[in-house]
Amino acid sequence: MASVFSKIIAGEIPCYKIAEDEQFFAFLDIRPLTEGHCLVIPKKEIDYLFDLEDTLLADMMIFARKIAVAQKKALVCKRVGIAVIGMEVPHAHIHLIPIQTESDMLFSNPKLDLSKETMQSIAESISKYI
Repeated sequence: MASVFSKIIAGEIPCYKIAEDEQFFAFLDIRPLTEGHCLVIPKKEIDYLFDLEDTLLADMMIFARKIAVAQKKALVCKRVGIAVIGMEVPHAHIHLIPIQTESDMLFSNPKLDLSKETMQSIAESISKYI
């Protein structure tokens, strides 16, 4: 059975897409910790990030860096933090989270509830820097 992320890649579930290439896909997290919180996933469905082949993992980090650079240009943040948890969806993914302080990355923090218009605006502002 395809993961929710595979369904997003296939266009079966809508998302706020940031960027994609032949191997990877980036989109806004719909339950963000901060405005601009993105997920980066490989198009190949593999459950655990560290089960990716070395070259795919390395390429994923290079793709993620492009997204993080765009986030930093588009949003007000000191850094873009990266987190790998991988428990909630059985499809390898990394979180790119624009932060002001380390506490912005606490997954126990309340998630933001942003309007569709706000999410679309954020996605567009990040995408224009890719």
